[in-house]
Amino acid sequence: MSSGLDSQKLNIIFQSRPDIVDGIRQAADSPSRIKLFNNIVSFVYEQLNDGQPDEPAQKRRRVDIESSRNGKLSNGATTGSADDVAKEDILLEIKDISVSIPQRKKFDLCFTAGHLYARAPGTKTPVSGIIFPWKSIEYAFFLPVPEKAQVQHNYVLLPQNSYFPSQTASVTPVDPLVFTIPATAPKPGSIGGPNAGAASAVSDSYPTLFNWAINKCLQAGGKNVQIVAADPSKFHSVIRQSHRPKEQAVHVKAFRGSKDGFLFFLENGILWGFKKPLMFLPLDKIAAISYTSVLQRTFNMVVEVFTGEGGDEEATEEIEFAMLDQEDYDGINEDYVARHKLQDRSLADQRKAKQELIENSKGKKGAGEGEQDGNGGVGEDGMTELQRAQAEAEQQLQDEEDEDEEDYDPGSDADSDGSGTSSDEDDDDDDDDAGEEDDDETGDDE
Repeated sequence: MSSGLDSQKLNIIFQSRPDIVDGIRQAADSPSRIKLFNNIVSFVYEQLNDGQPDEPAQKRRRVDIESSRNGKLSNGATTGSADDVAKEDILLEIKDISVSIPQRKKFDLCFTAGHLYARAPGTKTPVSGIIFPWKSIEYAFFLPVPEKAQVQHNYVLLPQNSYFPSQTASVTPVDPLVFTIPATAPKPGSIGGPNAGAASAVSDSYPTLFNWAINKCLQAGGKNVQIVAADPSKFHSVIRQSHRPKEQAVHVKAFRGSKDGFLFFLENGILWGFKKPLMFLPLDKIAAISYTSVLQRTFNMVVEVFTGEGGDEEATEEIEFAMLDQEDYDGINEDYVARHKLQDRSLADQRKAKQELIENSKGKKGAGEGEQDGNGGVGEDGMTELQRAQAEAEQQLQDEEDEDEEDYDPGSDADSDGSGTSSDEDDDDDDDDAGEEDDDETGDDE
């Protein structure tokens, strides 16, 4: 037996309860107690691994999580009722947090070993529909709230079946959890639970507190999920924010159907929020990105995503975001699409036939003019699809103006006293004048 505590097994077993680990270390002040604690730790460790001490406890925990995923989840996250979840010991409670999805209201957020849930202030029962097991969370984000004078951030937690179109086709979609926090420190008395003491060391601001609490619980639940934040050094909008001019915007305003929202181009995918239904498109699900409806100031972005199982390339769906500002095109196309090599997917045959702007422009000018690179990428002229479409639209407008100038005949206006009649009417007038002259000549002859 080792002369010291078996710290490795101790940390594995109680990784979600550092307070217990600290208590054991303080209590292990004699050889007999160290031996006792080591025996307890070894026994619990073997029980977690079904009597197989050589198998890591973390591996056993992941197996349990995977099997629970295959069960039918009532809200995409839990198999128990609100009453069952209420019986779990609350490790940490943070009061008066503004939740926007699934419900727009202030709640107290409660952290247990198995769940994160909300409850109304002064009550003890979790709110139905706002109960999320940690083992169901697949993505977590920390994003600034756009168009707010004061700095605020949204935490976005996405469980299964809550964010991607293909996952909601055969199962009932569920709501994610979105709540807003200020950049200030928590108010006195707003943090409770057994872990409140440990939380006080990271409570200099709400972001540090929630980052610590969420990460700890996700790790304890066996989830390899990291909180992803927007990074302005990797993507930012060039449009200046009037309300916070010194801060670079990490979002782009866009429409999804009739709903306005914001696109965040993140390291692991593209998120559109913050209205229901919120949508997240992981990078490994994106097949292609193309641009349509190019106008003078805006354009649309079409994201083609794989919807088949196992990344089946034959099953895809197109999701369109409308009215993006043209000033952000270079940033999206160069800083994000090209950097993640997403534009290469635009070379697929199914995308070649969908260059509507280019084809429409060609149809008006003639097939022999303005031939384009059919892959929608950068052609021999060094221009992208969007730039070529803009150039063609401008050339088309110029050609139409030139044609109008060629059709204009000042003489015909003078003959008609500036009446602006059509060429057909001018021809009729010329015929009438010719008839009158014939009559006059006939009269003179008589």
